[in-house]
Amino acid sequence: MTLAAFIASVKDPQPPSLDVYLTSLWYARKGNWDKAHELVQDLPDHVAAHIHAYLHRVEGDDWNADYWYRRAGEKRPFLSLEQEWEALAAHLLPREK
Repeated sequence: MTLAAFIASVKDPQPPSLDVYLTSLWYARKGNWDKAHELVQDLPDHVAAHIHAYLHRVEGDDWNADYWYRRAGEKRPFLSLEQEWEALAAHLLPREK
């Protein structure tokens, strides 16, 4: 799936069949912060921590976001929320062969 197709899928009532990380990003893009957060908040890996950080940045909770960026081994980016979302999604989408 391309990034453009993933973005377009947000118009659909249900997310496409993708992994939990992309599903979380899908819900975030759709404006359902609670569902996006629920999907990644208890996952122990760095990818989940990065998405978790992004979500707290969306929420406006920079202190909590910075905590999760550190857990992910990242620093808060100097990108817009839109740019960060697109970078995360592009990085996580399966590569077409």
